[in-house]
Amino acid sequence: MAEHKIGVITHYFGNIGVAALSLTDGELASGDTIHIKGHTSDFTQRVDSIQVEHEIVDIARAGDEVGIKVIEHAREHDQVFKVDDD
Repeated sequence: MAEHKIGVITHYFGNIGVAALSLTDGELASGDTIHIKGHTSDFTQRVDSIQVEHEIVDIARAGDEVGIKVIEHAREHDQVFKVDDD
Protein backbone atom coordinates (compact mmCIF):
# COMPACT_ATOMS: atom_id res chain seq x y z
CA MET A 1 0.00 0.00 0.00
CA ALA A 2 1.27 3.42 -0.92
CA GLU A 3 1.22 6.24 1.60
CA HIS A 4 2.24 9.88 1.65
CA LYS A 5 2.99 12.27 4.50
CA ILE A 6 0.18 14.64 5.38
CA GLY A 7 1.29 16.06 8.72
CA VAL A 8 2.78 15.77 12.17
CA ILE A 9 1.40 15.21 15.68
CA THR A 10 1.74 18.37 17.78
CA HIS A 11 0.17 17.17 21.03
CA TYR A 12 -1.42 14.09 22.61
CA PHE A 13 -4.24 14.30 25.13
CA GLY A 14 -3.87 11.01 26.98
CA ASN A 15 -6.91 11.40 29.21
CA ILE A 16 -9.24 11.43 26.16
CA GLY A 17 -7.09 9.57 23.60
CA VAL A 18 -6.98 12.45 21.11
CA ALA A 19 -4.04 13.63 19.03
CA ALA A 20 -3.61 17.16 17.71
CA LEU A 21 -2.44 17.00 14.11
CA SER A 22 -0.95 19.78 12.02
CA LEU A 23 -1.81 19.08 8.37
CA THR A 24 1.04 20.11 6.09
CA ASP A 25 0.08 18.46 2.78
CA GLY A 26 -3.09 17.35 1.05
CA GLU A 27 -6.32 16.72 2.89
CA LEU A 28 -7.79 14.34 5.42
CA ALA A 29 -11.39 13.13 5.41
CA SER A 30 -13.47 11.01 7.76
CA GLY A 31 -13.10 7.40 6.70
CA ASP A 32 -9.49 7.79 5.50
CA THR A 33 -6.84 5.40 6.77
CA ILE A 34 -3.75 6.92 8.37
CA HIS A 35 -0.41 5.54 9.55
CA ILE A 36 1.21 7.23 12.55
CA LYS A 37 4.92 6.56 12.88
CA GLY A 38 7.54 7.84 15.29
CA HIS A 39 10.45 6.62 17.41
CA THR A 40 8.18 4.38 19.48
CA SER A 41 4.81 4.78 17.71
CA ASP A 42 3.81 2.72 14.68
CA PHE A 43 0.14 2.03 14.04
CA THR A 44 -2.49 2.28 11.33
CA GLN A 45 -6.10 3.26 11.88
CA ARG A 46 -9.23 4.57 10.21
CA VAL A 47 -10.20 8.17 10.98
CA ASP A 48 -13.71 8.15 12.41
CA SER A 49 -14.09 11.88 13.08
CA ILE A 50 -12.14 15.11 12.69
CA GLN A 51 -12.50 18.25 14.77
CA VAL A 52 -11.31 21.77 13.99
CA GLU A 53 -11.76 24.27 16.86
CA HIS A 54 -14.10 21.78 18.63
CA GLU A 55 -16.39 21.58 15.54
CA ILE A 56 -16.79 18.28 13.71
CA VAL A 57 -15.80 18.55 10.04
CA ASP A 58 -15.83 16.02 7.18
CA ILE A 59 -12.62 17.23 5.50
CA ALA A 60 -9.54 19.11 6.72
CA ARG A 61 -6.93 20.62 4.41
CA ALA A 62 -3.26 21.61 4.56
CA GLY A 63 -2.78 24.40 7.10
CA ASP A 64 -5.49 23.12 9.44
CA GLU A 65 -4.85 22.08 13.03
CA VAL A 66 -7.18 19.17 13.80
CA GLY A 67 -8.01 16.77 16.58
CA ILE A 68 -8.52 13.07 15.90
CA LYS A 69 -9.32 10.17 18.21
CA VAL A 70 -6.45 7.65 18.13
CA ILE A 71 -6.37 3.98 19.06
CA GLU A 72 -2.86 4.11 20.58
CA HIS A 73 -0.60 6.62 22.30
CA ALA A 74 0.73 9.16 19.77
CA ARG A 75 3.67 11.41 20.55
CA GLU A 76 4.71 14.91 19.55
CA HIS A 77 6.68 14.92 16.28
CA ASP A 78 5.23 11.57 15.13
CA GLN A 79 4.78 11.63 11.36
CA VAL A 80 1.29 11.07 9.95
CA PHE A 81 0.82 9.40 6.58
CA LYS A 82 -2.36 8.93 4.56
CA VAL A 83 -2.68 5.37 3.26
CA ASP A 84 -3.84 5.23 -0.37
CA ASP A 85 -6.59 2.72 -1.11
CA ASP A 86 -5.03 1.40 -4.33
